[in-house]
Amino acid sequence: MNKHTETKLAGFLQFYNSLSHDGLNRLADIYTDDVNFIDPVHQIHGRQNLTAYFSHAYQRLTYCNFEPVSQTDGDNLSFISWIMTLSHPAIGKGKAIEVHGCTELRWREQHIYYHRDYYDLTELVYRHLPVLGWATKQVKQRMAKA
Repeated sequence: MNKHTETKLAGFLQFYNSLSHDGLNRLADIYTDDVNFIDPVHQIHGRQNLTAYFSHAYQRLTYCNFEPVSQTDGDNLSFISWIMTLSHPAIGKGKAIEVHGCTELRWREQHIYYHRDYYDLTELVYRHLPVLGWATKQVKQRMAKA
């Protein structure tokens, strides 16, 4: 890992840890116009569409922080594993929850053109919903016994 890539990853984490609904105009600082953003729920093409997605996602978000666990990167490809702590009134009655995941980033010079997040949607949403949380727990217990 060289200092150049450390700076890119540090800037990426700093960006996300300071991101709010009011700071969405800063997406141009790290993403290309033609960015592809993929997570377990969405597949979004283009910075304009990504801005609209974040505008909705961050509208009611109370708190969100990413703590890096490990990372590896080269000039054009980075991987970061993280623990995200977030609070949202629609998830878990607004209590802080932790989600473990990782991000694959592909860079074109200093901007990201491909961003893919991997995380367990159960950890983020399903287990915090009364019926789905119970059902998910039952399925996991059965699978562990098989």
